[in-house]
Amino acid sequence: MIDRDGYRPNVGIVLCNGRNEVFWGKRVKEHAWQFPQGGIKPGETPEQAMFRELKEEVGLDPCHVKILGRTREWLRYDVPQTWVRRESRSVYRGQKQIWFLLRLVGRDCDVCLRKSEHPEFDAWRWHDYWIPLDSVIEFKREVYGRALKELARYLSSSRARKERAQRASRAAGPIDR
Repeated sequence: MIDRDGYRPNVGIVLCNGRNEVFWGKRVKEHAWQFPQGGIKPGETPEQAMFRELKEEVGLDPCHVKILGRTREWLRYDVPQTWVRRESRSVYRGQKQIWFLLRLVGRDCDVCLRKSEHPEFDAWRWHDYWIPLDSVIEFKREVYGRALKELARYLSSSRARKERAQRASRAAGPIDR
């Protein structure tokens, strides 16, 4: 499914833990690290595709995460022609992505990279939110930076709500039983 401009619809997933570190997956048999991502199938919404990709690539179900936010618009990147299959070169330019920011509400042990027959990752780790963009493949760096910048506001508002709730709880004092 490629749009008239030559971009394939896709979702990107920034999964963070309680310390606002992000999930960073190592591609199978490569020394390349990235966020989970994948194509949107015909008839799927971006959210449905995100949950399917999350299950396939990271092994997590919707009950393991909370959606904190998503990008407002499609973010696009062009794939270098040398990476494009010969039969697709006249049409395919790259990908357009909706990025989701998720909070892991499950546990680290819920992550399972072997949920699909064709695993995307063979290792993973938590990394600071502002990952060094020079570790991302060059043609995706700008889109990663734009996604992280746009989604960062949801981390701030999420943290602020949690801190307000904790202050309110402390101010209320102990509960008499």
